[in-house]
Amino acid sequence: MPLSYIPSPPVNGFHIGPLFVHFYGLMYVIGITLAVIITQRRVRASGGDPSVVGDVAVWAVPAGIIGGRIYFDITTPSQISPHTWWGAFAVWNGGLGIWGGIAAGALAGIWRLRRRGVAFGPFADAVAPALLVAQAVGRIGNYFNQELYGSHTTMPWGLRISGHPGAYHPTFLYELIFDLALAALLVWLGHHTAIKPPGLFALYVTGYSAFRIYEESLRIDYSQHFLGLRLNTFVASALTLIGIIWFIYTQRRRPAAAAGAGAGTGAVAGDTADASHAGGPADAGGPPAAEGATSGADAAAGADAAVGADAAAGADDVADPEGEGGAAEGSGDGTDIIPGTSRRRG
Repeated sequence: MPLSYIPSPPVNGFHIGPLFVHFYGLMYVIGITLAVIITQRRVRASGGDPSVVGDVAVWAVPAGIIGGRIYFDITTPSQISPHTWWGAFAVWNGGLGIWGGIAAGALAGIWRLRRRGVAFGPFADAVAPALLVAQAVGRIGNYFNQELYGSHTTMPWGLRISGHPGAYHPTFLYELIFDLALAALLVWLGHHTAIKPPGLFALYVTGYSAFRIYEESLRIDYSQHFLGLRLNTFVASALTLIGIIWFIYTQRRRPAAAAGAGAGTGAVAGDTADASHAGGPADAGGPPAAEGATSGADAAAGADAAVGADAAAGADDVADPEGEGGAAEGSGDGTDIIPGTSRRRG
């Protein structure tokens, strides 16, 4: 037993009249409230509408709780307590899988954002640090439920668990510290770098999942195992890889506005070329008759120019019948405007 250690909590809740308030649930309420407030501030600072946050939260929070409980019930059915028909819904006893909660909450949030016409990327970047703060506060609830702990340790911050000898790694505390540190890093990156959205959210998925690989290597509480490893180790590894690929993709992808502008420039250039070829306004899909009319106009203009040139030549011949005829003949060559016009059109 280490000389100093973190004691096990004496209680896991308190009474308000006939109502018993679990610290675990209370921490989640506080965490969610902080997440909404932080996200509203970040959305407002970026020039967005903070009222969207409340609308999304009304749907995403219940969906996240349901998704988190479904994930827990599926992956650890033996840990459902109490062992009754309603035990699967007893979230106040602990048991919310973060992966299921984030997935279900994200789907509900995307649905609401689409209904409001709000882009997912910038909103996801705004909410990423807030989610980490909420998760950190929620880990305090794990302490009061005496769950989410690791193997034996002699470190001075070892955790005592009621009914178990010795002290254990307080993995809930490790994650709490990491969550707050990663949240601070994401905020810093958002202010000092030009990461394209939803790059910060992709880094949240990558960073948190990578830490969970380490955390799962310490934990000794019950979990389903596959190939000798905890199930969450495989989930965290897969999400770490997905997060890295997602981040690289978001940073290499051309913005939609830029791609649209490039396409528009090409279209204008094409229309201009078509207009030059047709000798009239830019209309690549215009009827052939328009081109024929333009050609007729060009031919008429050329004929008028030719008549004018011949008349000028005749006048010069009358005025200077001797040596100036060469110049008049040169002016008479103005009939070449017709083939020249054809070349301009062709």
